[in-house]
Amino acid sequence: MGMMQEFKEFAVRGNVVDMAVGVVIGGAFGKIISSLVENVFMPPIGLLMGGVDFSNLFINLGDVPVQTLAEAKELNVPVIAYGNFLNSVLDFLIIAFVIFLFIRQMNRAFPKPEEVPARTCPFCKETIADDATRCPHCTAELPKEA
Repeated sequence: MGMMQEFKEFAVRGNVVDMAVGVVIGGAFGKIISSLVENVFMPPIGLLMGGVDFSNLFINLGDVPVQTLAEAKELNVPVIAYGNFLNSVLDFLIIAFVIFLFIRQMNRAFPKPEEVPARTCPFCKETIADDATRCPHCTAELPKEA
């Protein structure tokens, strides 16, 4: 079988297609959450912190005095842009929290079915219902448990 045929079979397998759909939807969902964080949550947080714009916080490592991060980048002044890092950390925490709330609601809306108590057949070692009197796999009559 040729490599192209092998690739074709691999690419159209259900798991690969499902994963691709998940990645695309995840990327779109990530954009929505990032927009929520940047446009809804960050302005009030910045306001509560006295109007601080995290993205403009930096430590100048060069000799040229600069007022903004954009100016430092324009003049190729080396800086530690810790404000961008703080924004990224805050974005992550808010995104993780929003995803937590989303998954929590999904779990409430679609609870997992309760697991049926099970035991192992002493003859064929297959899993069987706890209250079974005969094994559905090997048809052995099961001893009553005390």
